[in-house]
Amino acid sequence: MAPLARLLAGKYGYHVVTMSYPGRLNLNDPSRKWPGDTINADGSVRLPIWLEGEEISQDQAEIVQDCSLRERYGIRTNARAREGTRFHARMAGWPVAFEIAMKTACGRHFPEDDYSIYVHGHSTGGPFVHMLTQRVANIAGVVGMENSPFGYIYQQMLGIEWPGPFNDLLIRTWRDIARYSGAEVFHQEGGKALMRLPWLMEDVFDRWESKKSQPNFKAEYPLHYACVPALTAAALATARRLRLGESATEELVQRYIGYTRELLGPKPVPPILLGIAKFSRDHRPEVYENVVLPLFAKMNPAPRVEVCRFEAGTHAYERAEPGLPLGLLPAMVEFWKEAIDSGYFAPAR
Repeated sequence: MAPLARLLAGKYGYHVVTMSYPGRLNLNDPSRKWPGDTINADGSVRLPIWLEGEEISQDQAEIVQDCSLRERYGIRTNARAREGTRFHARMAGWPVAFEIAMKTACGRHFPEDDYSIYVHGHSTGGPFVHMLTQRVANIAGVVGMENSPFGYIYQQMLGIEWPGPFNDLLIRTWRDIARYSGAEVFHQEGGKALMRLPWLMEDVFDRWESKKSQPNFKAEYPLHYACVPALTAAALATARRLRLGESATEELVQRYIGYTRELLGPKPVPPILLGIAKFSRDHRPEVYENVVLPLFAKMNPAPRVEVCRFEAGTHAYERAEPGLPLGLLPAMVEFWKEAIDSGYFAPAR
């Protein structure tokens, strides 16, 4: 998110705050970058650091090879947190911690009397900023580009019921690059792209090598796919750890489930402006027409939602391509600014 934040601040003078997911920073290194690979030769894996000075040891996890959804993800390596460990507690409790962190950041950097906030969440960040829109009073709307919508809408976009438990941490590999690269080159070149598969795989491995210092693990799929059973289990595990009573436990369960969809409350979902890249894997025009927009229209009240398809780009919208050294970033920020200045996000009268 740093290139996007710098462009917004440098070109238009916007005040921008970016956040990482809990556990993503390597707090043992001033650069916050991660050493080595995500999966080591001895079978050990990279694990999050949620708190400075805290170590999640390898014995707190069982390494699981998951073949479900193999058509989409390949074989997934998961670190499954063992019950009773600190790892398990963190995997159960992070959703509320992240909600509080997001609201705290908004209140600290964008006081309600001084700012209107426009939220953006790339890919998995989309469900989080969508749920935040009704939890922070001065969020005026969503400025999207390859944003996933609310979790339950995303689940219907893909038609996938997430199969994993809340305590599975995905350990990313080159497969997470390949699953996008294959679809993107298909949309660009058609089936003939398979005729140069060795070349494509060389590009995948090169990109993976350049990204190994990033966190490359993921805990957010249960919320991204609105997996109510997994979120319920996470809430119950947290309630047991905190020794909550029956009423407080049920309140916590409903809080977790509530992250997946719009709230029926005093603040309606504000206007949403979505962008999709021409060669995106999942954010396809027909899916927005047939699934996403109709589900937004069913909300009560229904927010204003518009979708713009850019004639270039992929899901990794900052990636350079011929004629676009910064990818879609300059066009995106101009698009957002024009919408803000023209009153797109102004409350309906």
